[in-house]
Amino acid sequence: MSEYILETKGLTKHYGGVHALVDANFTLERGEHVAIMGDNGAGKSTFVRQITGVEQRTRGDVIFDGAPVNFAGPLDAREAGIETVFQTLALADHLNVPDNLFLGREKTKFNWLGPFRLLDYKSMREDTMAGLVKTGVKIPNIKNSIANMSGGQRQCVAIARTATFASKLTIMDEPTAALGVQETAQVENIIRTLKEQGESLILVSHNMRQVFELVDRIIVFRRGRMVANLRKEDTNGEDVVSYITGAKTGAEFEGAA
Repeated sequence: MSEYILETKGLTKHYGGVHALVDANFTLERGEHVAIMGDNGAGKSTFVRQITGVEQRTRGDVIFDGAPVNFAGPLDAREAGIETVFQTLALADHLNVPDNLFLGREKTKFNWLGPFRLLDYKSMREDTMAGLVKTGVKIPNIKNSIANMSGGQRQCVAIARTATFASKLTIMDEPTAALGVQETAQVENIIRTLKEQGESLILVSHNMRQVFELVDRIIVFRRGRMVANLRKEDTNGEDVVSYITGAKTGAEFEGAA
């Protein structure tokens, strides 16, 4: 078994003449939490989209759980064990919590009826409750529709999907950007719980305090390139900002160690 749950080698994405991501060499150890930082347009979200199959890379390799992968789309990544919480959350407002967690992968029963099957609501509710317990998410009534929940509750539902299924890697793209103080604290507690349980995680964030409290290592992108790979204990906020702004060029950076 590889020591890395995820590796990228020379990962590159061009949009016509725009080089949004160039030669990204990245590694993530099993159980490690890594933050990806950078200014708007630095390549952070582009990097995540290539990993998860939302877009097809121009060139480069993605190695997940020890094997090369080329996901045709996000569903392929999900089936392989990558759960992603995007900024848009991708929740169906008119559905309740279990229906959202199992959207596209519903459990059925009486499968011997051929094309006619019944949804196994009881099993989906039980698995939903188990996922909420695992992440420490508290939802008063899981039968309520997502439309009736606060922003923090909605974010927590999206995160709970990662625990309901056998995910090997969780990716969170700015999970607290639109949340208040209390809701942000709840999401951060979930991330800590995932760390305690040995779950691997990539956190895309602009929040310097959050990053230094929650992750082991910080990767900085600038203008589509990875310019820094920093152990949290060996750096500080000023140092990270200097890479983000270009005050430090990252000329000495040769890829993630």
